[in-house]
Amino acid sequence: MILEQYQLPCLSISSYLVGDETTGKAVVIDPQRDIGQYLADAEDHNLRIEHVLLTHFHADYVSGHLGLARATGAEIVLGEPASAEFEIRNVADQERIVLGDVVIEAWLTPGHTPESTTYLAFENTDDDVPAALFTGDTLFVNDVGRPDLLGAIGFTAEQLGGMLYDSLARVMTLPDEVVVYPGHGAGSACGKALGSDPHTTIGAQRRDNYALKAMTKEEFIDVVTEGQPAAPAYFLHDAITNRKIHEVFDENQQIPEIPMEDAHRRSAEGEFVIIDTRSPLEFAVGHLIGAVNVPLEGRYAEQAGMVVPADQDVVVVGDDGKHTEAMIRLARIGFDRVVGHVSYYEQSMLTHPGLVAEAPRVLASDIAGMNLDHIQLLDVRNPGETADGTIPGCTVIPLAQLHVRAADEIDASKPAVIYCASGVRSSVAASWLRSNGFSDVSDVIGGYNGWVALTSV
Repeated sequence: MILEQYQLPCLSISSYLVGDETTGKAVVIDPQRDIGQYLADAEDHNLRIEHVLLTHFHADYVSGHLGLARATGAEIVLGEPASAEFEIRNVADQERIVLGDVVIEAWLTPGHTPESTTYLAFENTDDDVPAALFTGDTLFVNDVGRPDLLGAIGFTAEQLGGMLYDSLARVMTLPDEVVVYPGHGAGSACGKALGSDPHTTIGAQRRDNYALKAMTKEEFIDVVTEGQPAAPAYFLHDAITNRKIHEVFDENQQIPEIPMEDAHRRSAEGEFVIIDTRSPLEFAVGHLIGAVNVPLEGRYAEQAGMVVPADQDVVVVGDDGKHTEAMIRLARIGFDRVVGHVSYYEQSMLTHPGLVAEAPRVLASDIAGMNLDHIQLLDVRNPGETADGTIPGCTVIPLAQLHVRAADEIDASKPAVIYCASGVRSSVAASWLRSNGFSDVSDVIGGYNGWVALTSV
């Protein structure tokens, strides 16, 4: 059996190529949207990709199933309850896909979604124990998939949580030595405590996973839904897109260049949003008025999807030559409307100083001297983070909820100071607020971590 794992840290995605070296037949499991790496590795291993196995319709990224099907002729496989606009093969529980000596067996494991499926890979047809278990969002390293993401389209957390409880009980009947390959790693919003290891074993999870301890179904639902990160708005968009026929992504497409003065004028007229992909420090020194700062280094697409609508045209600006990367990373979450970029951005700012603004920032040490009767202190971290403490007097609005809560909960006439853990999400939030009419907004350099370091001395 040939097995390749692909990790995409900026979205915490794991995908897989599994092949039979005797027949050359292969499957790809949960591919990301840009599919070049799977095609290249299949060619290197003399494999033919005949099936694309989806563990479920993903919410946190647009998968590459349509692109792979077009490129290779592979059939798209999903668990029996799934339906889509495109042609799929629905596999029943324990149905097998025979590659040769290597066999893939589907287990229907609903819970994260109704159609969630786990795939067991056997190295030999008559093996009793699978060599690998591809769990998608059912079981992670030290966590399990959250059951509360489909409430907006007809399922409650209680319904899905009950299914997940039963599915996990079934998975845990497998022997301790079975290797578990999950769909996501640390940082994913599809769970709250995912480990960073690329894989694990059934035995390790039986021992270490908080959600697999002995408890009732009701206790399980309470435990796994408590403290989950706020889901970005684009999750619903992606969950729907993955069910539909949509454009196959061309990672070699070109993005038009737009002069800086045109970008500023058209952005001010509401034609598009400008995303500045530089660091918070560089953005603070000078940026195009109205731009939203979402640093390319880090969880760029995820954070952009928290503050920019999926149906909004986007122009990316930042370091020269990085606009293609910025476009590809947005496309991975289904944001296909990057309509331009500004070349020589920093040079253009020097020649157009009237179009440039600075971003006010404060030190963590400055917070102690603020009068919170006159200043709004906002914490944009997630519930799991704020459970460990906040700066006294703050209002908590997770970044993913800012776009729906700002108008009702933030007073545009009062100064606002924003903090997160370290100073990245706060720059995203502060720049978004300024671009949406909140004029006096600063963010905290070093964030909550810096404040804790100062106050614990």
